[in-house]
Amino acid sequence: MEIRGAISADRPLLVMAIDLEAEHLDTGLPILFTGMGKVNAAVAVAAALSAASRPREIINLGTAGALRAGLSGTHEIGTVVQHDFDEDTLFRLTGVLSSPPLTVGPDTALTLATGDSFIADDAVRARLAEHAALVDMEGYAIAAAAHAAAVPVRLIKHVSDEAGAGADRTWRESVADCSRALGAWLARQAA
Repeated sequence: MEIRGAISADRPLLVMAIDLEAEHLDTGLPILFTGMGKVNAAVAVAAALSAASRPREIINLGTAGALRAGLSGTHEIGTVVQHDFDEDTLFRLTGVLSSPPLTVGPDTALTLATGDSFIADDAVRARLAEHAALVDMEGYAIAAAAHAAAVPVRLIKHVSDEAGAGADRTWRESVADCSRALGAWLARQAA
């Protein structure tokens, strides 16, 4: 976990997994780098929000794999779910929803599936595509920590790969372009 800049109540806090995704951001906003995965993201956001000064909102900028053909570009997420949490079995056992879908944006926006695996398998991609359009490794955790602290949150994802065979290579090749696109999105918001 690393914070660059000072968190203040009058500005958003940008939250990103790693600095490669922020390489082409030109901003004076504070950025929290959580590290990869749900645990790192949840711990980092919770720690940042426990500080004396809380941000106006959290904006999670990052890359995502496309689970459906034809998806590209930058998207604001509407709903986020965990794809590696067995909600159905746990609900049958306990009667408690432990990890319900979280609404984070417009109803018309896409669903993001978050899990602790980098998806580079066509069969897994097809299974996840039944419930979501994009996949990442931190979004749900960031949204859950923000919701728990009653801080507004937005998830903005740029498609880096097709979450199938070869996605690891494609991500490495596209992360700089994704960073530029996320920087452009952020610049438009400030305009």
